[in-house]
Amino acid sequence: MRNVVTEASLSTRASQWWTAVPSVTVSIVFSCSAIYVISLVLGYDSFHQVCLLPSYLVQHFQVYRPYTSVVFHASILHLVFNMLALVPIGSGLERLLGSVRYFHVLFLLATSNSLIHVVIAYMAAYNPIHQYSDLLIECSIGFSGVIFAMIVIETRLSTAQTRSIFGFFTVNAKWYPWALLILFQLLMPRVSLLGHLSGILSGFAYTYGLFNWLLLRPERYSAIEGSHVLAPLVRRPGFIVGGSDGCSSLSLPSFSHPSVGPVIGGAMSSLQSWMPQARSQPQADEVCKFPGQGHVLGSSASSLPPTRGATSKGGNQQARPSATQSELETRLLDESHLGTPPEQSIHEPPLSTIRQDVPVAPVTAIGPPNQ
Repeated sequence: MRNVVTEASLSTRASQWWTAVPSVTVSIVFSCSAIYVISLVLGYDSFHQVCLLPSYLVQHFQVYRPYTSVVFHASILHLVFNMLALVPIGSGLERLLGSVRYFHVLFLLATSNSLIHVVIAYMAAYNPIHQYSDLLIECSIGFSGVIFAMIVIETRLSTAQTRSIFGFFTVNAKWYPWALLILFQLLMPRVSLLGHLSGILSGFAYTYGLFNWLLLRPERYSAIEGSHVLAPLVRRPGFIVGGSDGCSSLSLPSFSHPSVGPVIGGAMSSLQSWMPQARSQPQADEVCKFPGQGHVLGSSASSLPPTRGATSKGGNQQARPSATQSELETRLLDESHLGTPPEQSIHEPPLSTIRQDVPVAPVTAIGPPNQ
């Protein structure tokens, strides 16, 4: 006999999990999956036409390769593992950044990954000690390079001091991306070491603020979100407008405009404003705490703030509730005052309608890297 309750609960949980994924992350998963299925049906396997090939990118100026290479995958396992790694980490970053800024950051990461890849390939191919010319004709495809950059960003935002490597052992959080790089290279020697290394370096470049001059101002992102072109997308439940206002967003780099001054002083300040600098993080208690003071109805007198003129025998002030607070507590607790006239009643939404974002667990796995 089939367990209908278990099957229904599993399907319901899977549906709820998928509907909770933000729009841009869903679009990437759908696009990569659709491209793989279409290529499989049509028998298209000429990956050298769409992969990241440093020599073709430079000599033939094929600028489309940095973007076509990230959406094509060589096998079903390559696709599945990359998308399973993308969904949790991408969902968390999209909720934090907002859908528009998240898409912009992914575009910058894909571009910078390719630039770093090409620069390192040419430096290795023409170095005077030993020339690695094979790197110029290495064909790299897959989204794992961008995922490695996202892992660096997610590790930068995480407060965890250690990270688990597939549950087998733990490493220091700052060495987590490098541990994944070495582990995948040992387990699968045919993967693109340069592609993953470029992703890690690109992620560090973003966290150090080297992309600040390419980011937009917050009001510019808001203007894009309010445009008529994105109006159908903004109305969708999975579209994140503005991102999270949580404290973790404070550690993300943001747009900084150079100060204007004299010729020499202005040039130096402009140069320093674009250089990566170590930023001191604000304390969580100073940023996240509620600035006001609150009182609980029915609490003891000692928990309330002291009032003027109320002193004990020893001369110290003794906490005593004011007349207004006592009257308010009496009115709220008295059944005769619970009924409010219709014209003065205030309708408040039930607690069940208040939506809260569920935090995303850190990613501890990643799909197989580039073939």
